Amino acid sequence: MSMPKEPRQLMINLMYLVLTALLALNVSSEILHAFKVINRSVTSSNAAIVDKNQQVYAAFDENEKQKGQEERIKPFNDKAKQIRKDADAAVKFLEEWKEKVVARAGGRDEKGEIEKEDDIDASTFLLVEQKGGDEIKKTLEDLRTKMLSVVSEKDAKANLEKNLPIKIEEPEKSENNPQASWSFGYFNNMPTVAAVTLLAKFQNDIRNSEAAIINQLIAEAGNIQVKFDEMAAIAVPKNSYVLAGQKVEANIMLAAYNKAVQPQVVSSGGGGRITKVENGVAIWETMAAGAGLQTVKGTVSIDLGGRVETRPYEFQYMVGSTGASIQLDKMNVMYIGVENPVTVSAAGYSLQDVSLVIADASVVPTAGKLGHYEVRVEKPGERIAKIIAKTATGSTEVGTMPIRVKFIPDPVAKIGGKSSGSMPTSSFRAQAGIAAVLDNFDFQAKYIVQSYEFSMLPKRGDLVGPYKVAGYRLVPSGNSSMDDAIKRIKPGDKLFFDEIVAVGPDKRPRKLNSVILTML
Repeated sequence: MSMPKEPRQLMINLMYLVLTALLALNVSSEILHAFKVINRSVTSSNAAIVDKNQQVYAAFDENEKQKGQEERIKPFNDKAKQIRKDADAAVKFLEEWKEKVVARAGGRDEKGEIEKEDDIDASTFLLVEQKGGDEIKKTLEDLRTKMLSVVSEKDAKANLEKNLPIKIEEPEKSENNPQASWSFGYFNNMPTVAAVTLLAKFQNDIRNSEAAIINQLIAEAGNIQVKFDEMAAIAVPKNSYVLAGQKVEANIMLAAYNKAVQPQVVSSGGGGRITKVENGVAIWETMAAGAGLQTVKGTVSIDLGGRVETRPYEFQYMVGSTGASIQLDKMNVMYIGVENPVTVSAAGYSLQDVSLVIADASVVPTAGKLGHYEVRVEKPGERIAKIIAKTATGSTEVGTMPIRVKFIPDPVAKIGGKSSGSMPTSSFRAQAGIAAVLDNFDFQAKYIVQSYEFSMLPKRGDLVGPYKVAGYRLVPSGNSSMDDAIKRIKPGDKLFFDEIVAVGPDKRPRKLNSVILTML
Protein backbone atom coordinates (compact mmCIF):
# COMPACT_ATOMS: atom_id res chain seq x y z
CA MET A 1 0.00 0.00 0.00
CA SER A 2 1.47 3.34 -1.04
CA MET A 3 1.09 6.43 1.11
CA PRO A 4 -1.05 9.19 -0.49
CA LYS A 5 0.82 12.21 -1.65
CA GLU A 6 -2.03 14.68 -1.15
CA PRO A 7 -1.91 16.32 2.30
CA ARG A 8 -5.66 16.03 2.73
CA GLN A 9 -5.74 12.25 2.12
CA LEU A 10 -2.68 11.75 4.29
CA MET A 11 -4.40 13.54 7.17
CA ILE A 12 -7.55 11.44 6.79
CA ASN A 13 -5.53 8.20 6.96
CA LEU A 14 -3.67 9.36 10.07
CA MET A 15 -6.98 10.19 11.73
CA TYR A 16 -8.24 6.66 11.03
CA LEU A 17 -5.10 5.19 12.62
CA VAL A 18 -5.46 7.36 15.73
CA LEU A 19 -9.14 6.44 16.05
CA THR A 20 -8.36 2.74 15.73
CA ALA A 21 -5.68 3.02 18.46
CA LEU A 22 -8.11 4.86 20.76
CA LEU A 23 -10.74 2.16 20.26
CA ALA A 24 -8.12 -0.54 21.04
CA LEU A 25 -7.12 1.25 24.22
CA ASN A 26 -10.76 1.49 25.28
CA VAL A 27 -11.36 -2.26 24.74
CA SER A 28 -8.18 -3.10 26.66
CA SER A 29 -9.37 -1.00 29.61
CA GLU A 30 -12.71 -2.78 29.63
CA ILE A 31 -11.05 -6.19 29.59
CA LEU A 32 -8.76 -5.23 32.44
CA HIS A 33 -11.78 -4.07 34.45
CA ALA A 34 -13.50 -7.38 33.77
CA PHE A 35 -10.47 -9.27 35.11
CA LYS A 36 -10.59 -7.16 38.28
CA VAL A 37 -14.26 -8.02 38.79
CA ILE A 38 -13.62 -11.74 38.22
CA ASN A 39 -10.66 -11.68 40.63
CA ARG A 40 -12.79 -10.15 43.39
CA SER A 41 -15.52 -12.73 42.78
CA VAL A 42 -13.11 -15.67 42.85
CA THR A 43 -11.42 -14.37 46.01
CA SER A 44 -14.81 -14.02 47.72
CA SER A 45 -15.78 -17.52 46.59
CA ASN A 46 -12.55 -18.92 48.02
CA ALA A 47 -13.32 -17.42 51.43
CA ALA A 48 -16.81 -18.97 51.39
CA ILE A 49 -15.42 -22.41 50.52
CA VAL A 50 -12.86 -22.17 53.33
CA ASP A 51 -15.67 -21.45 55.82
CA LYS A 52 -17.64 -24.44 54.57
CA ASN A 53 -14.62 -26.71 54.79
CA GLN A 54 -14.01 -25.56 58.35
CA GLN A 55 -17.46 -26.86 59.28
CA VAL A 56 -16.59 -30.29 57.87
CA TYR A 57 -13.31 -30.39 59.81
CA ALA A 58 -15.15 -29.42 62.99
CA ALA A 59 -17.69 -32.21 62.39
CA PHE A 60 -14.83 -34.68 61.95
CA ASP A 61 -13.33 -33.62 65.30
CA GLU A 62 -16.68 -33.85 67.08
CA ASN A 63 -17.35 -37.34 65.73
CA GLU A 64 -13.91 -38.52 66.80
CA LYS A 65 -14.52 -37.26 70.35
CA GLN A 66 -17.74 -39.27 70.72
CA LYS A 67 -17.47 -42.28 73.01
CA GLY A 68 -16.60 -45.44 71.13
CA GLN A 69 -16.01 -43.61 67.83
CA GLU A 70 -12.33 -42.59 68.06
CA GLU A 71 -10.91 -45.84 66.70
CA ARG A 72 -13.30 -45.75 63.74
CA ILE A 73 -13.10 -42.03 62.89
CA LYS A 74 -9.50 -41.13 63.70
CA PRO A 75 -7.83 -42.73 60.60
CA PHE A 76 -10.10 -40.73 58.29
CA ASN A 77 -9.80 -37.53 60.34
CA ASP A 78 -6.01 -37.83 60.20
CA LYS A 79 -6.21 -38.04 56.40
CA ALA A 80 -8.49 -34.99 56.30
CA LYS A 81 -6.09 -32.99 58.45
CA GLN A 82 -3.23 -33.83 56.11
CA ILE A 83 -5.28 -32.72 53.08
CA ARG A 84 -6.06 -29.47 54.89
CA LYS A 85 -2.37 -28.91 55.57
CA ASP A 86 -1.37 -29.63 51.95
CA ALA A 87 -4.16 -27.43 50.53
CA ASP A 88 -3.25 -24.48 52.80
CA ALA A 89 0.40 -24.80 51.76
CA ALA A 90 -0.50 -24.78 48.03
CA VAL A 91 -2.84 -21.76 48.41
CA LYS A 92 -0.13 -19.86 50.29
CA PHE A 93 2.37 -20.79 47.57
CA LEU A 94 0.11 -19.29 44.86
CA GLU A 95 -0.55 -16.18 46.97
CA GLU A 96 3.19 -15.60 47.17
CA TRP A 97 3.43 -15.83 43.37
CA LYS A 98 0.64 -13.25 43.02
CA GLU A 99 2.62 -10.74 45.05
CA LYS A 100 5.83 -11.50 43.15
CA VAL A 101 4.13 -10.69 39.84
CA VAL A 102 2.50 -7.53 41.24
CA ALA A 103 5.81 -6.37 42.72
CA ARG A 104 7.57 -6.97 39.39
CA ALA A 105 4.90 -4.87 37.64
CA GLY A 106 5.38 -1.90 39.98
CA GLY A 107 3.58 -2.90 43.17
CA ARG A 108 0.30 -1.55 44.58
CA ASP A 109 -0.98 1.96 45.21
CA GLU A 110 -2.12 3.38 48.57
CA LYS A 111 -5.53 1.70 48.09
CA GLY A 112 -3.97 -1.69 47.51
CA GLU A 113 -4.76 -1.69 43.80
CA ILE A 114 -2.25 -2.92 41.23
CA GLU A 115 -0.32 0.01 39.78
CA LYS A 116 0.25 -1.43 36.30
CA GLU A 117 -2.60 -3.80 35.64
CA ASP A 118 -1.82 -3.96 31.93
CA ASP A 119 1.90 -4.78 32.34
CA ILE A 120 2.67 -7.92 30.35
CA ASP A 121 6.37 -8.16 31.09
CA ALA A 122 6.13 -9.20 34.76
CA SER A 123 4.22 -12.45 34.22
CA THR A 124 6.25 -13.29 31.12
CA PHE A 125 9.57 -12.80 32.90
CA LEU A 126 8.75 -14.52 36.21
CA LEU A 127 6.44 -17.32 35.12
CA VAL A 128 7.75 -18.14 31.64
CA GLU A 129 11.37 -17.08 31.32
CA GLN A 130 12.26 -17.77 34.99
CA LYS A 131 10.26 -21.09 34.98
CA GLY A 132 7.94 -20.03 37.80
CA GLY A 133 5.01 -21.48 35.90
CA ASP A 134 6.69 -24.89 35.93
CA GLU A 135 6.83 -24.75 39.75
CA ILE A 136 3.13 -23.85 39.89
CA LYS A 137 2.24 -26.72 37.55
CA LYS A 138 4.20 -29.26 39.64
CA THR A 139 2.61 -28.01 42.86
CA LEU A 140 -0.87 -28.51 41.42
CA GLU A 141 0.00 -31.96 40.02
CA ASP A 142 1.51 -33.15 43.31
CA LEU A 143 -1.48 -31.89 45.31
CA ARG A 144 -3.91 -33.67 42.98
CA THR A 145 -1.99 -36.95 43.43
CA LYS A 146 -1.97 -36.59 47.24
CA MET A 147 -5.68 -35.84 47.36
CA LEU A 148 -6.66 -38.84 45.23
CA SER A 149 -4.37 -41.17 47.24
CA VAL A 150 -6.44 -40.85 50.44
CA VAL A 151 -9.68 -42.05 48.80
CA SER A 152 -10.34 -45.78 49.36
CA GLU A 153 -13.64 -46.46 47.61
CA LYS A 154 -12.90 -47.45 44.01
CA ASP A 155 -16.01 -45.96 42.38
CA ALA A 156 -15.66 -42.66 44.23
CA LYS A 157 -11.98 -42.45 43.36
CA ALA A 158 -12.66 -43.07 39.67
CA ASN A 159 -15.29 -40.30 39.67
CA LEU A 160 -12.95 -37.86 41.43
CA GLU A 161 -10.16 -38.61 38.96
CA LYS A 162 -12.47 -37.38 36.21
CA ASN A 163 -14.08 -34.43 37.98
CA LEU A 164 -11.61 -33.12 40.58
CA PRO A 165 -11.29 -29.36 39.90
CA ILE A 166 -7.50 -29.45 40.12
CA LYS A 167 -6.66 -30.58 36.62
CA ILE A 168 -3.69 -29.76 34.42
CA GLU A 169 -4.76 -29.26 30.82
CA GLU A 170 -1.88 -29.04 28.37
CA PRO A 171 -2.21 -26.42 25.58
CA GLU A 172 -2.08 -27.44 21.95
CA LYS A 173 0.93 -26.69 19.78
CA SER A 174 0.74 -23.44 17.81
CA GLU A 175 2.95 -21.03 15.93
CA ASN A 176 3.37 -18.98 19.09
CA ASN A 177 3.78 -22.06 21.33
CA PRO A 178 5.45 -24.78 19.21
CA GLN A 179 6.54 -26.78 22.32
CA ALA A 180 3.03 -26.74 23.81
CA SER A 181 4.51 -25.31 27.03
CA TRP A 182 1.95 -25.05 29.83
CA SER A 183 3.66 -22.00 31.36
CA PHE A 184 3.92 -20.23 27.99
CA GLY A 185 0.32 -21.00 27.11
CA TYR A 186 -1.03 -19.63 30.39
CA PHE A 187 1.26 -16.73 31.28
CA ASN A 188 3.12 -15.43 28.19
CA ASN A 189 2.26 -11.73 27.52
CA MET A 190 -0.44 -12.01 30.19
CA PRO A 191 -1.43 -8.64 31.79
CA THR A 192 -0.62 -8.52 35.50
CA VAL A 193 -4.26 -8.37 36.60
CA ALA A 194 -5.08 -11.37 34.36
CA ALA A 195 -2.18 -13.39 35.79
CA VAL A 196 -3.32 -12.60 39.35
CA THR A 197 -6.89 -13.61 38.44
CA LEU A 198 -5.68 -16.89 36.92
CA LEU A 199 -3.71 -17.71 40.08
CA ALA A 200 -6.82 -16.93 42.14
CA LYS A 201 -8.71 -19.37 39.90
CA PHE A 202 -6.14 -22.07 40.71
CA GLN A 203 -6.64 -21.31 44.42
CA ASN A 204 -10.37 -21.76 43.88
CA ASP A 205 -9.71 -25.16 42.23
CA ILE A 206 -7.67 -26.17 45.27
CA ARG A 207 -10.38 -25.22 47.76
CA ASN A 208 -13.10 -26.94 45.73
CA SER A 209 -10.95 -30.07 45.41
CA GLU A 210 -10.25 -29.97 49.15
CA ALA A 211 -14.00 -29.85 49.80
CA ALA A 212 -14.66 -32.81 47.50
CA ILE A 213 -11.99 -34.96 49.15
CA ILE A 214 -12.88 -34.27 52.80
CA ASN A 215 -16.57 -34.84 52.08
CA GLN A 216 -15.65 -38.19 50.54
CA LEU A 217 -13.55 -39.05 53.63
CA ILE A 218 -16.38 -38.26 56.01
CA ALA A 219 -18.68 -40.41 53.86
CA GLU A 220 -16.22 -43.32 54.02
CA ALA A 221 -15.91 -42.93 57.79
CA GLY A 222 -19.67 -43.28 58.09
CA ASN A 223 -19.80 -46.33 55.81
CA ILE A 224 -17.44 -48.56 57.78
CA GLN A 225 -19.97 -49.44 60.46
CA VAL A 226 -20.98 -53.06 60.00
CA LYS A 227 -24.64 -53.80 60.56
CA PHE A 228 -25.14 -57.09 62.40
CA ASP A 229 -27.96 -59.23 61.12
CA GLU A 230 -27.46 -62.46 63.10
CA MET A 231 -26.80 -63.42 66.71
CA ALA A 232 -25.57 -66.59 68.34
CA ALA A 233 -25.07 -67.73 71.93
CA ILE A 234 -21.50 -68.91 72.59
CA ALA A 235 -20.22 -70.71 75.68
CA VAL A 236 -16.47 -71.13 76.10
CA PRO A 237 -15.20 -73.17 79.08
CA LYS A 238 -12.14 -71.79 80.85
CA ASN A 239 -10.94 -75.32 81.52
CA SER A 240 -11.05 -77.93 78.77
CA TYR A 241 -9.63 -80.65 81.04
CA VAL A 242 -10.43 -80.97 84.75
CA LEU A 243 -10.28 -83.51 87.55
CA ALA A 244 -13.00 -84.55 89.92
CA GLY A 245 -13.38 -81.97 92.66
CA GLN A 246 -11.98 -79.08 90.59
CA LYS A 247 -14.02 -75.96 89.82
CA VAL A 248 -15.31 -75.55 86.26
CA GLU A 249 -15.90 -72.07 84.78
CA ALA A 250 -17.17 -70.89 81.40
CA ASN A 251 -17.70 -67.56 79.63
CA ILE A 252 -21.17 -67.30 78.08
CA MET A 253 -21.89 -64.49 75.66
CA LEU A 254 -24.19 -63.35 72.88
CA ALA A 255 -22.20 -62.75 69.66
CA ALA A 256 -23.56 -60.63 66.80
CA TYR A 257 -22.25 -60.91 63.24
CA ASN A 258 -23.04 -60.06 59.63
CA LYS A 259 -23.57 -63.06 57.37
CA ALA A 260 -22.34 -61.11 54.34
CA VAL A 261 -19.08 -59.93 55.92
CA GLN A 262 -16.70 -62.86 56.24
CA PRO A 263 -13.68 -62.40 58.51
CA GLN A 264 -10.23 -63.61 57.56
CA VAL A 265 -9.04 -66.03 60.23
CA VAL A 266 -5.41 -67.19 60.45
CA SER A 267 -4.07 -69.91 62.73
CA SER A 268 -0.42 -69.14 63.44
CA GLY A 269 0.48 -71.33 66.40
CA GLY A 270 -0.48 -74.68 67.83
CA GLY A 271 -1.12 -76.47 64.53
CA GLY A 272 -4.54 -77.12 63.11
CA ARG A 273 -6.20 -75.30 60.22
CA ILE A 274 -9.24 -73.21 59.34
CA THR A 275 -11.51 -75.51 57.33
CA LYS A 276 -14.15 -72.92 56.37
CA VAL A 277 -15.56 -69.48 57.16
CA GLU A 278 -19.33 -69.28 56.88
CA ASN A 279 -21.98 -66.91 58.24
CA GLY A 280 -19.28 -64.89 59.98
CA VAL A 281 -17.95 -67.92 61.88
CA ALA A 282 -14.66 -69.74 61.23
CA ILE A 283 -14.28 -73.48 61.86
CA TRP A 284 -10.90 -74.65 63.21
CA GLU A 285 -9.94 -78.29 63.55
CA THR A 286 -7.01 -80.59 64.21
CA MET A 287 -6.26 -84.15 65.28
CA ALA A 288 -5.23 -84.31 68.92
CA ALA A 289 -1.63 -85.41 69.29
CA GLY A 290 1.01 -85.16 71.99
CA ALA A 291 -0.11 -85.45 75.57
CA GLY A 292 -0.28 -82.24 77.57
CA LEU A 293 -1.53 -78.67 77.35
CA GLN A 294 -1.82 -77.37 73.77
CA THR A 295 -2.06 -73.66 72.91
CA VAL A 296 -3.61 -72.34 69.69
CA LYS A 297 -3.04 -68.74 68.55
CA GLY A 298 -4.02 -66.70 65.53
CA THR A 299 -5.71 -63.55 64.28
CA VAL A 300 -9.17 -62.51 63.06
CA SER A 301 -9.37 -59.66 60.53
CA ILE A 302 -12.43 -57.92 59.08
CA ASP A 303 -12.65 -55.28 56.34
CA LEU A 304 -14.69 -52.33 57.60
CA GLY A 305 -15.18 -50.49 54.33
CA GLY A 306 -11.55 -50.11 53.34
CA ARG A 307 -10.10 -50.20 56.88
CA VAL A 308 -9.00 -53.60 58.13
CA GLU A 309 -9.36 -54.31 61.85
CA THR A 310 -7.32 -57.23 63.26
CA ARG A 311 -7.56 -58.86 66.67
CA PRO A 312 -5.55 -61.76 68.13
CA TYR A 313 -7.13 -64.87 69.63
CA GLU A 314 -5.81 -67.65 71.81
CA PHE A 315 -7.25 -70.75 73.43
CA GLN A 316 -5.91 -73.89 75.09
CA TYR A 317 -6.90 -77.50 75.35
CA MET A 318 -5.44 -80.48 77.19
CA VAL A 319 -4.61 -83.78 75.49
CA GLY A 320 -4.60 -86.66 77.94
CA SER A 321 -3.66 -90.31 77.61
CA THR A 322 -6.25 -93.05 77.25
CA GLY A 323 -5.32 -94.64 80.57
CA ALA A 324 -3.97 -97.87 79.05
CA SER A 325 -0.30 -98.92 79.38
CA ILE A 326 1.97 -101.90 78.63
CA GLN A 327 4.80 -102.88 80.95
CA LEU A 328 7.56 -105.21 79.74
CA ASP A 329 8.78 -106.79 82.94
CA LYS A 330 12.11 -107.95 81.53
CA MET A 331 12.90 -104.73 79.62
CA ASN A 332 12.52 -102.02 82.26
CA VAL A 333 16.27 -101.37 82.33
CA MET A 334 18.29 -98.18 82.76
CA TYR A 335 22.01 -97.93 81.99
CA ILE A 336 24.66 -96.15 84.00
CA GLY A 337 26.55 -93.33 82.28
CA VAL A 338 23.94 -92.35 79.68
CA GLU A 339 20.67 -90.37 79.62
CA ASN A 340 17.75 -92.76 79.78
CA PRO A 341 14.63 -91.23 78.13
CA VAL A 342 11.35 -91.77 79.96
CA THR A 343 7.78 -90.77 79.04
CA VAL A 344 5.22 -90.49 81.84
CA SER A 345 1.45 -90.10 81.70
CA ALA A 346 -1.26 -90.32 84.31
CA ALA A 347 -4.85 -90.70 83.20
CA GLY A 348 -7.07 -88.04 84.71
CA TYR A 349 -4.24 -85.62 85.50
CA SER A 350 -2.71 -82.75 83.57
CA LEU A 351 0.89 -83.46 82.59
CA GLN A 352 1.79 -80.08 84.04
CA ASP A 353 0.89 -81.51 87.43
CA VAL A 354 2.71 -84.83 87.02
CA SER A 355 6.35 -85.52 88.00
CA LEU A 356 8.70 -88.53 88.16
CA VAL A 357 10.79 -89.49 91.20
CA ILE A 358 13.50 -92.22 91.24
CA ALA A 359 15.79 -92.84 94.23
CA ASP A 360 19.55 -92.40 93.62
CA ALA A 361 18.90 -90.92 90.16
CA SER A 362 18.87 -87.53 88.48
CA VAL A 363 15.50 -86.87 86.79
CA VAL A 364 15.48 -83.83 84.44
CA PRO A 365 12.35 -82.78 82.46
CA THR A 366 12.92 -82.53 78.69
CA ALA A 367 12.63 -78.91 77.57
CA GLY A 368 9.43 -78.19 75.67
CA LYS A 369 7.99 -81.71 76.11
CA LEU A 370 5.56 -82.26 78.92
CA GLY A 371 5.72 -85.75 80.37
CA HIS A 372 9.22 -86.47 78.99
CA TYR A 373 12.30 -86.88 81.19
CA GLU A 374 15.99 -87.75 80.95
CA VAL A 375 17.16 -90.01 83.79
CA ARG A 376 20.78 -90.58 84.82
CA VAL A 377 21.60 -93.41 87.23
CA GLU A 378 24.93 -94.09 88.93
CA LYS A 379 24.70 -97.40 90.81
CA PRO A 380 23.58 -100.84 89.61
CA GLY A 381 20.62 -102.55 91.27
CA GLU A 382 16.87 -102.12 91.43
CA ARG A 383 14.93 -98.89 91.87
CA ILE A 384 11.29 -97.90 92.14
CA ALA A 385 10.13 -95.15 89.80
CA LYS A 386 7.24 -93.20 91.32
CA ILE A 387 4.72 -91.03 89.42
CA ILE A 388 3.57 -88.14 91.59
CA ALA A 389 0.60 -85.89 90.76
CA LYS A 390 -0.44 -82.59 92.31
CA THR A 391 -3.95 -82.38 93.72
CA ALA A 392 -6.05 -79.61 95.24
CA THR A 393 -4.89 -80.67 98.71
CA GLY A 394 -1.23 -81.49 97.99
CA SER A 395 0.20 -84.41 96.00
CA THR A 396 -0.37 -88.12 95.64
CA GLU A 397 1.42 -91.17 94.26
CA VAL A 398 -0.51 -92.37 91.23
CA GLY A 399 1.77 -95.12 89.92
CA THR A 400 5.03 -97.02 90.38
CA MET A 401 7.32 -99.16 88.26
CA PRO A 402 10.37 -101.26 89.18
CA ILE A 403 13.53 -100.28 87.32
CA ARG A 404 16.69 -102.36 86.93
CA VAL A 405 19.93 -100.40 86.70
CA LYS A 406 22.82 -101.99 84.79
CA PHE A 407 26.19 -101.14 83.40
CA ILE A 408 26.46 -100.65 79.65
CA PRO A 409 27.52 -103.90 77.92
CA ASP A 410 31.18 -104.32 76.94
CA PRO A 411 31.99 -103.03 73.48
CA VAL A 412 33.79 -105.11 70.84
CA ALA A 413 37.33 -104.24 69.77
CA LYS A 414 37.68 -103.93 66.00
CA ILE A 415 40.21 -102.76 63.42
CA GLY A 416 38.70 -101.72 60.10
CA GLY A 417 35.42 -103.29 61.21
CA LYS A 418 36.99 -106.69 61.93
CA SER A 419 37.90 -108.58 65.11
CA SER A 420 39.45 -111.50 63.22
CA GLY A 421 40.09 -112.84 59.76
CA SER A 422 42.18 -111.54 56.89
CA MET A 423 42.81 -107.98 55.71
CA PRO A 424 44.84 -106.51 52.83
CA THR A 425 48.10 -104.98 53.99
CA SER A 426 47.22 -101.66 52.33
CA SER A 427 43.87 -101.55 54.14
CA PHE A 428 45.49 -102.21 57.48
CA ARG A 429 48.03 -99.42 57.01
CA ALA A 430 45.14 -97.01 56.30
CA GLN A 431 43.56 -97.68 59.74
CA ALA A 432 43.96 -95.00 62.40
CA GLY A 433 43.63 -97.29 65.39
CA ILE A 434 41.55 -99.76 67.39
CA ALA A 435 37.84 -98.92 67.78
CA ALA A 436 35.58 -100.04 70.65
CA VAL A 437 32.16 -100.62 69.08
CA LEU A 438 28.82 -101.16 70.84
CA ASP A 439 26.90 -103.42 68.49
CA ASN A 440 23.07 -103.32 68.60
CA PHE A 441 22.92 -100.85 71.48
CA ASP A 442 20.18 -98.16 71.28
CA PHE A 443 21.93 -95.50 73.36
CA GLN A 444 24.57 -93.10 72.14
CA ALA A 445 27.56 -94.26 74.18
CA LYS A 446 31.17 -93.84 73.05
CA TYR A 447 34.11 -95.99 74.21
CA ILE A 448 37.76 -95.05 73.72
CA VAL A 449 40.62 -97.60 73.76
CA GLN A 450 43.10 -96.62 76.46
CA SER A 451 45.86 -99.27 75.94
CA TYR A 452 46.75 -102.54 74.23
CA GLU A 453 49.61 -104.98 73.47
CA PHE A 454 50.84 -105.71 69.97
CA SER A 455 52.78 -108.70 68.66
CA MET A 456 53.44 -110.03 65.19
CA LEU A 457 54.31 -113.46 63.78
CA PRO A 458 55.96 -113.10 60.36
CA LYS A 459 55.19 -115.72 57.74
CA ARG A 460 58.85 -116.64 57.86
CA GLY A 461 60.43 -115.73 61.15
CA ASP A 462 60.06 -115.57 64.92
CA LEU A 463 57.43 -113.82 67.02
CA VAL A 464 57.97 -110.06 67.37
CA GLY A 465 56.84 -108.35 70.52
CA PRO A 466 54.76 -107.97 72.53
CA TYR A 467 54.83 -104.15 72.64
CA LYS A 468 52.75 -102.19 75.14
CA VAL A 469 50.96 -99.13 73.67
CA ALA A 470 49.10 -96.28 75.45
CA GLY A 471 46.06 -95.06 73.50
CA TYR A 472 44.26 -96.46 70.51
CA ARG A 473 46.51 -95.45 67.59
CA LEU A 474 48.38 -97.96 65.44
CA VAL A 475 50.97 -95.72 63.80
CA PRO A 476 52.50 -93.70 65.23
CA SER A 477 52.00 -95.74 68.36
CA GLY A 478 54.53 -94.02 70.56
CA ASN A 479 56.67 -97.19 70.52
CA SER A 480 59.37 -96.96 67.86
CA SER A 481 60.04 -100.73 67.85
CA MET A 482 56.38 -101.43 67.16
CA ASP A 483 56.26 -98.75 64.45
CA ASP A 484 59.26 -100.38 62.72
CA ALA A 485 57.61 -103.79 62.93
CA ILE A 486 54.38 -102.53 61.35
CA LYS A 487 56.33 -100.91 58.51
CA ARG A 488 57.83 -104.38 57.71
CA ILE A 489 54.44 -106.14 57.53
CA LYS A 490 54.04 -108.38 54.51
CA PRO A 491 51.28 -110.64 53.20
CA GLY A 492 51.07 -113.84 55.27
CA ASP A 493 52.07 -112.15 58.55
CA LYS A 494 49.76 -112.52 61.58
CA LEU A 495 49.04 -109.56 63.86
CA PHE A 496 47.90 -109.94 67.47
CA PHE A 497 46.26 -107.18 69.55
CA ASP A 498 45.75 -108.34 73.16
CA GLU A 499 45.04 -106.81 76.58
CA ILE A 500 42.83 -104.16 74.99
CA VAL A 501 41.35 -101.81 77.62
CA ALA A 502 38.62 -99.21 76.86
CA VAL A 503 36.69 -96.65 78.95
CA GLY A 504 33.13 -95.44 78.24
CA PRO A 505 30.53 -93.04 79.73
CA ASP A 506 30.42 -94.90 83.05
CA LYS A 507 34.22 -94.39 83.48
CA ARG A 508 34.82 -98.11 84.17
CA PRO A 509 37.84 -99.68 82.42
CA ARG A 510 36.72 -102.64 80.26
CA LYS A 511 39.08 -105.41 79.08
CA LEU A 512 37.99 -106.28 75.55
CA ASN A 513 38.41 -109.16 73.18
CA SER A 514 41.67 -109.81 71.26
CA VAL A 515 41.96 -108.91 67.60
CA ILE A 516 43.84 -111.35 65.33
CA LEU A 517 44.38 -110.47 61.67
CA THR A 518 46.16 -112.20 58.81
CA MET A 519 47.66 -109.88 56.21
CA LEU A 520 46.95 -110.42 52.52
